[in-house]
Amino acid sequence: MKALLVDDHPLILTALQSVISGLGSDIVVDGVDSAAAARTRLAEDPDYDLVLLDLALGDADGFDLLQELRQAYPALPVVVVSASERASDVIRAIDLGAMGFVPKRSSHAQLTEALQMVMSGGLYVPPMLLGAGIGGEPTESDTVPGVMQIEPPPLGPAARAEPHQQATSLESLGLTPRQAEVLALLLKGLPNKLIARELKLSVETVKDHVAAVLRTLGVHTRTQAVLAVSQMTQDGTRRPPG
Repeated sequence: MKALLVDDHPLILTALQSVISGLGSDIVVDGVDSAAAARTRLAEDPDYDLVLLDLALGDADGFDLLQELRQAYPALPVVVVSASERASDVIRAIDLGAMGFVPKRSSHAQLTEALQMVMSGGLYVPPMLLGAGIGGEPTESDTVPGVMQIEPPPLGPAARAEPHQQATSLESLGLTPRQAEVLALLLKGLPNKLIARELKLSVETVKDHVAAVLRTLGVHTRTQAVLAVSQMTQDGTRRPPG
């Protein structure tokens, strides 16, 4: 695996390089300290398997760079590694196409889990965001507590799901093969136009499939769909379709 780290803090950049390099002898980790350097590196060598991106860069807004990378390199997974723990930032990053969000206070075990999940085709979000629910609108004060814990703590009685509310397996949702294909591409952050191009369908047909997938998952937005599938994957160790 070949990974590119984008972080303008030298100590954090060095620490992340050390941690990720230690995950396996076949991992090559390069680091750059700015958005401009990231653009140059990817233009010179687009054969990276993963980008880890800090949101607080000195020369660019991290969300803008995330969106730029997803448009320029749609097949390249981007994982946000950020000091922010606001649920609103997590949701915005996923909405812009990030395949994972890891708070910088996370343990090595959580970072390892996140990278393994993303590289196997899944999506990673902080466990406690899933426990907090996915239906509400985020606010600027929303945070994701408990990120230092390797395993999320049990939910309190008021927050614990009743049996009829517990996560449903993807296999039991009853998606058609085409809907499963659309969901797999949606999870990769592809917009409807690129999904249509990939599956050789019209954009209107893709919109119909996306709407059907959202209804099946019981959510209203693409971001909520991504988080719902991530919850199924993390709670039940299931892989997304595709």
